Amino acid sequence: MATSSPSAHAPKVIAKFFVDGQEVGMLVLSPKRFSTGSTGFFANGKVSLGDDAEKGYQAQVQLVRIGSKAAAS
Repeated sequence: MATSSPSAHAPKVIAKFFVDGQEVGMLVLSPKRFSTGSTGFFANGKVSLGDDAEKGYQAQVQLVRIGSKAAAS
């Protein structure tokens, strides 16, 4: 199971969503250690695009740091 590993030194990472140049939502990503051993950032939530989707959209963003997985011993 993946666990979060918050760090006081982690940058604030924000993913913004745009439709036709207009910002329609954003998610704040939290530091994360994935079950694979890699580290990075992750967020999920609901985003409204201003269309006829009554309940909006479920969004998920994951940034995995390349090379962050510990080498197998």
